[in-house]
Amino acid sequence: MDQCETIMKIILAAVKSTSDNNIDSEQIPVGVFNRHVHLMTEDLEKLYGAGYELTKFKELSQPGQFVCKETVDVCGPNGTIEKVRILGPIRKASQVEILASDCLKLGIEAPVRLSGECTGTPGITLVGPKGSTQIESGVMVAKRHIHMSLADAERLGVQNGESVCIEVGGERGGILRNTIICVAERSILECHLDVDEANAMGLDSSSTVRIIHER
Repeated sequence: MDQCETIMKIILAAVKSTSDNNIDSEQIPVGVFNRHVHLMTEDLEKLYGAGYELTKFKELSQPGQFVCKETVDVCGPNGTIEKVRILGPIRKASQVEILASDCLKLGIEAPVRLSGECTGTPGITLVGPKGSTQIESGVMVAKRHIHMSLADAERLGVQNGESVCIEVGGERGGILRNTIICVAERSILECHLDVDEANAMGLDSSSTVRIIHER
């Protein structure tokens, strides 16, 4: 191999690497979430006893968030979903995030909301090993959203609270609108979809999506 050919191979490899990095930089990892419960201290103690503390089972991708070993039964007017996982840490208000397909079984109409937006949402009964509690509001179907840092937001050209479209590849892919950007300094880049959405689009936790800037 002569010197010119060697130089050309190096240049082509560098161009390919740059191109791959540009493609990768647009890809957003997918996090698929099932129904789950967030609890405030008062409700945790009603369900598990006075002074009880949550037991960490595994870390989630977002800093400080974790899956707990503890579960509760979620009881609606028409039926019950057993052993729904609790996510930590403790919150200021209890909240239940269900799937759209759970509404019929439970007998409730849960609106699509971002986490923490509990005004106007229905309540439900939670049952644990030591007792039960009735939360007055906080039952919702989670609105799809993308967590990202300030640096990610600048790189991707979006801002906190913005509603964007995301493109899903694959055989069952398509465009999903009304995806909310959630920016925080310590957030890890990840698009959160629930099980219903992910199954409909043929996605799992190894999948990626990308933001579409409509014109």
